[in-house]
Amino acid sequence: MGDRGRLVVPAEVRARHGFDRGTVLVFTESPWGLVLTKREALLAQIQSELKGSNLVDELLTDRRRQAAIEDDG
Repeated sequence: MGDRGRLVVPAEVRARHGFDRGTVLVFTESPWGLVLTKREALLAQIQSELKGSNLVDELLTDRRRQAAIEDDG
């Protein structure tokens, strides 16, 4: 950590991960510390994990279930 709170990433690490000037990086906090990744890599990971999911149908099903409980109550 540099002065004024700047994080210094070694040149070898920047080159290996394609961290060029202007690359948008995302810090994610976890129980083990911070994870640093490129925004594009995080987006690709999320899309991969959600592939095949139909979130709209899941949300509608959940809301209908909640509404039925409220109607019965």
